Amino acid sequence: MPDLDLLTANGPLRVFTLLHDARPVLLNLGEPGGFDITPWADRVKLVDARCVGTWELPVLGAVPAPTAVLIRPDGYVAWVGDSTQLGLADALTTWFGPPGARGGL
Repeated sequence: MPDLDLLTANGPLRVFTLLHDARPVLLNLGEPGGFDITPWADRVKLVDARCVGTWELPVLGAVPAPTAVLIRPDGYVAWVGDSTQLGLADALTTWFGPPGARGGL
């Protein structure tokens, strides 16, 4: 995941700042409140934000920002969404356990 400048309700920050707690993050770059991850909320942090600037990816170069990105604690992307939640529950379950499950990562 690129270390982008973000604007959140709490002010500006960088993507990698969100990973300092070593927790997965669902970064919602679309409509605030557009994703419901309540069954995983004890394990995954949901952040509504706007992206400032472009996404520069190795090999691909500049790409348009997706609606949402599920980022693992190690900074790798586990899921990318474009205005739908298709596949999000599967990715959350694969990487962070079944809905409502308790426990550490």
